[in-house]
Amino acid sequence: MIAVTGTNTVTTTPIAYGTIETDTIVSERLINSGQTEDIVRDYFSDIPVMVQVARCESTFRHTMEDGSVLQGRVDSDDTGVMQINTRYHGERAVELGLDLENIYDNMEYARYLYDTQGTQPWSASRPCWGNTLAYNG
Repeated sequence: MIAVTGTNTVTTTPIAYGTIETDTIVSERLINSGQTEDIVRDYFSDIPVMVQVARCESTFRHTMEDGSVLQGRVDSDDTGVMQINTRYHGERAVELGLDLENIYDNMEYARYLYDTQGTQPWSASRPCWGNTLAYNG
């Protein structure tokens, strides 16, 4: 399941008879792995090989059952549904205003990598996705 959380904050403001207290409103939407697959397939509908990369890299999971973001088994710096390595890409992702622990930002950064480097960043998993119809390289 993926927990997507959004917050809105009302700042404290003095008024005639006291203050308006800070109030945080949190909404959560849980996304299961089947929904994650649908999200990935929709996001990468124009780049089918990236759907297969996500299948091979994370089996369409972005978070673990406890809600923590999926980390790689071989390299714990590999993060999320697209297994973006934060050691190599974390700084650039921040520069682009992306949070690799957010599923949509994770996919957006994967698209950035694909646009600039093709599938090379996922070459370690090529034996899994490289023989699929989606791959034409």
